[in-house]
This record gives sequence, C-alpha cells and structure tokens, in this order.
Amino acid sequence: MPFLTVVIVSWNVRDLLAACLRSLFADLERWGGAAEVWVVDNGSTDGSPETVAEAFPQVHLIANQENLGFVRANNLALRQISKSADRRISKYIWLLNPDTEVLPGATAALLSVLKTDPQTGMTGPKLLYPDHSLQHSAFRFPGLLQLIFDLFPLPTRLYDTPLNGRYPRRLYEGVSPFPVDHPLGAAMMVKSAAIADVGLMDEEFFMYCEEIDWCWRMHKASWRIYCVPTARVIHHAGQSSGQVRIPSFVNLWTSRARLYARHHGPLTHRLARMLVRVGMERRMRRATPEMADACRQVVRAWENVR
Repeated sequence: MPFLTVVIVSWNVRDLLAACLRSLFADLERWGGAAEVWVVDNGSTDGSPETVAEAFPQVHLIANQENLGFVRANNLALRQISKSADRRISKYIWLLNPDTEVLPGATAALLSVLKTDPQTGMTGPKLLYPDHSLQHSAFRFPGLLQLIFDLFPLPTRLYDTPLNGRYPRRLYEGVSPFPVDHPLGAAMMVKSAAIADVGLMDEEFFMYCEEIDWCWRMHKASWRIYCVPTARVIHHAGQSSGQVRIPSFVNLWTSRARLYARHHGPLTHRLARMLVRVGMERRMRRATPEMADACRQVVRAWENVR
C-alpha cells in the first residue's frame, strides 16, 4: 500500500501540468517513500490526457468527458482508490493543483509535521509566485470584514493584514510550522484519518470555498491544521479559472453564499447578505452587461441560499 497518494485535478493546462508532474516526481524520489500519483482530467481539449499517458506512464489517469469541477473530480479519485479490492487508501493524501511546482524537500516537510502530532489533520506549504515572492498561503476563516475588503475600496495598507484574514509575513519567513484556519486549496496534504472522520469535500461546492468548508469541519472535529514554511511550492495562480472569468466570478460568490450560510449564525449571515447586495449593486453601475448580469446572479444566490 502506498504511504502517500497525490491527486491532481486538471483542466486545459497541459504544459503547467507536465511541469508540475516533473517537479513532483523529482521530489518524491528525493523523499524516497512509497507514493502513487493520480491525475483526474476534467475534459481537457488541449491534449492533456494524451501528454500524461505518453510522458508519465506511472500516473494513474482518469480522463473525464466533462468538467466535474475541483471537488467532484478529487472525490471521484479518492472513492475509486478506496474501492480497490486489493488495497486500502494511503495514510496521507496530497491534493495538488496542476499549476504548481514542488520545490525540493516540500513533500518530506509536509509529511514530517503530519506524522509528528496525531491530531494534526492537514498541512499546507509556503506558496510562492513564479518570481519566488511570497504568495499568502493560509488564511483565517472569513467573516464580515473579509466581505468588506472584497466588495468596497479600503486603504491599500490594510489588505495585507490580519484584518483581511492574512497571517504575518514573519511567520512565513521562519522555519516553524504555525497553526492556521485553512491553507489555500492549491496544495493540501491531509491525513486519511481526518478524511474518514469528517468526510470528503462537499460536492455542493463546484469550485471555490470547498477547502474552507472542509477545514472548518476539521476544526470543529478538533483536528489541527498547520502551514509549513520549509515546504515551498510555486503556484501559478488562477490558470484554469482565468479561462472562464465571468463564470468563475459567479462560482466564487455562489460558493461564498453557501459557506456563510453553513458556518455563521443567522445575524452574521443576514448582515453578510446585505453587504453583498450593496457591493454588487455598486459594481453593476460600472460593469459590462455580462458582468452586471453576473452580479445579479450573485445577489440571487445569496438571497436564496439557506
């Protein structure tokens, strides 16, 4: 049985996926443990499945005919793995985006923290932009302030602060793992025992906020989550979602509506709904017709979710 299973869900990012797999296999070899890699392709039309099959024959490939979204595709792989008659699921699962590159030592560093503490359920790496500058890699659970930052103009100096859910940069510059509410979903290593406890990611989230909901459920079940600064991963952010900008905008805010309804009380949810309505109406005044229609879809989603 593999000790570690890596699952990568990909859609129309063939070259980035190939770079991700090259960096991943190099680091898995450096780590030296028993591992397997699964790629779930969500109906790509750019030759991604063919490239994986030809260049990386050791990968377990699931080639979907349609885009199932991030959550359903990951869950599909995990269910297929666990149903295999001759094996059990690995002790550790790494959900990795195809627009990432694993830098040397990241695998071992993430696993080390997971193995040290039985109540640690998830670890995330320090994410870097392609120029190796810091990309905020973990966040506090969102509340009303997060919505205000996203919907209304505020002083620029405040965006990179705890008021906006950020952790101090000095923590990323250190070497000690630090507790977080949730990592960015681009690279999450999870203990399979934690998944067995809280369940898979919720498939009502087509894309966005699924990792926040998952981590919120883990925290409520007393699992701890850490960011590991010595594990470094480059993240070419937004390469898949950027191909469908307006649908991604609607998906983001629809998922946020579901997240706030599930994890906040009635008063906070009511105030959040009001903020979103005012913010979207403000955005509509200067938006293209397509974006204005997207804003109206978002307002309806927030009014209808319970």
